[in-house]
Amino acid sequence: MAFYTYAGFWRRLIAYTIDGFIVGIVFMILAFVAGIAFFSGTISSGSNVWMNELNDPSLMLSFTLWFWVFSTLTNIFYFTYFHGSTGRTPGKMLLGLQVVSVEGGQISFGTAFLRSVGYLVSSFVFCLGYIWIAFDQRKQGWHDKIAGTVVIIREKEAPGSGLSIPEQPASAPSAQNVKPPENNNN
Repeated sequence: MAFYTYAGFWRRLIAYTIDGFIVGIVFMILAFVAGIAFFSGTISSGSNVWMNELNDPSLMLSFTLWFWVFSTLTNIFYFTYFHGSTGRTPGKMLLGLQVVSVEGGQISFGTAFLRSVGYLVSSFVFCLGYIWIAFDQRKQGWHDKIAGTVVIIREKEAPGSGLSIPEQPASAPSAQNVKPPENNNN
């Protein structure tokens, strides 16, 4: 049986920062492409009306709202995909972390989606849901509690405050099915 320690606040913050950087780059590339498509479509129409519309506060409010929605959906997709497939985002891989269920099993895409949406809850009220990790016995943020997950340090460590996960036995033939070698030296 392997024993894994719960990942603490600072290690998780560094992993989240790495993932945020990756998501930010991907988002900026997508936003740049969308912006070029929008402006080239507007300019090709031959109208100067779009310049006047850029100064309209209601249009800018709408643009800002769509920017926030697209950014949020990009984050949810990123974390749902990586947590649902392997339990590890690139940031978590670099720091040796993995998201597992409270029982120690791999999480499903549904649980990963719930956890990703839970990030929004953890962000409300001065990010208290994230700060909660530093004080919780199992190092769970609000998003972890919502989804029923914990984050573990994947390297095996000495027993302490953590999670024991039974290791999967290697597929070795059982002693009953193994035949002794035949002696052909007659």
